[in-house]
Amino acid sequence: MIHTEMDEDILKVLISQEELQDCVRKMGEQISQDYQGKNLLMVSVLKGSVVFMADLMRAVSIPAQIDFMSVSSYGAGVKSSGVVKIIKDLDQQLEGKDLLIVEDILDSGMTLSYLSDILKARRPNSIRIATLLDKPERRTANIQADYFGFQVPDAFVVGYGLDYNEKYRNLPYIGILKPQVYAK
Repeated sequence: MIHTEMDEDILKVLISQEELQDCVRKMGEQISQDYQGKNLLMVSVLKGSVVFMADLMRAVSIPAQIDFMSVSSYGAGVKSSGVVKIIKDLDQQLEGKDLLIVEDILDSGMTLSYLSDILKARRPNSIRIATLLDKPERRTANIQADYFGFQVPDAFVVGYGLDYNEKYRNLPYIGILKPQVYAK
């Protein structure tokens, strides 16, 4: 592992680069089997899922289209209200597509639940969710991922696309951020 100044802010490496690669490969194989003969459209929810999406789409061995959405959850304070403002919408129509929403982390589930409802109204053939990380302790919405890589504790995780204050996304592993970094 390359030692960077970012590594000094990490309390503990939770998931190594090798574990991530192995997990994404297996998930890609499963998605390829499950979507055989279907019209797969993989949608990355920016920005957090971009690293996961890039690796996952290369691990999928069947024809697939990709698209991107950027959403913002807003409400009072730092907690998501689950109300979503679409900043960048999809470029493609969803009708006739088998939609796979690719997300970096599923925690409260409020944003993803709201987003799923919006996308269902566009009449895709199906909607499923692939998330790299699942944090069920924080779940408040009734939503589960169809594919998930790792269950993580209720800690502040960064790396592999996940950030704190737009930093740490480029770490090749997932680590727990030291509390003193975000308590400042």
